[in-house]
Amino acid sequence: MKDKIKVYFETISRNFLDLKNESVNIEQAIKYILQSLNSGNKIIFCGNGGSAGDSQHLAAELMGRYKIDRDPLPAIALTVDTSALTAIGNDYGYENTFSRQLQGLGNKDDVLVAISTSGNSENVIKACQVAKKMGITSIGLTGSNKSKLSAEVDVCIKASSNETNHIQEMHIAIGQLICGIVEETLFRK
Repeated sequence: MKDKIKVYFETISRNFLDLKNESVNIEQAIKYILQSLNSGNKIIFCGNGGSAGDSQHLAAELMGRYKIDRDPLPAIALTVDTSALTAIGNDYGYENTFSRQLQGLGNKDDVLVAISTSGNSENVIKACQVAKKMGITSIGLTGSNKSKLSAEVDVCIKASSNETNHIQEMHIAIGQLICGIVEETLFRK
């Protein structure tokens, strides 16, 4: 068992070190988010399963606080309204659960953060397609494999793994990094 634990943490360490290769994309994502917030717009998150949890977590970091006691930043996760999710899924199909909400809640110059470990989640991809039509910038978080999502977003941050658990570990770390830099940039005096 000790060997399995050791190998797991060695894998995580390599994955996180490899994320430095995504620095340019992370920096671009931060610039998009800052531009949107500075213009009075909001950040919208979506994802399925663990990525839904990450969406909610990261929206809360912006709306609440990360490290600094400050005013809230406008952010919402499209994963939290079970009535909307189930009604839209039932009436329009599961692939429309996020795009339909985005049409109702999104505005030009908002930012959509679309999280998908596979990069091939139809409802996340469709949300990005609608975002493009609405003038909403989209940021994708995926794994290292080539995906449909990477072709639909304005910037794609690829976690350096093709294993779901490791991708999710990196996605939350990337999200925390972004929230921290955004908060510090806007509120550190």
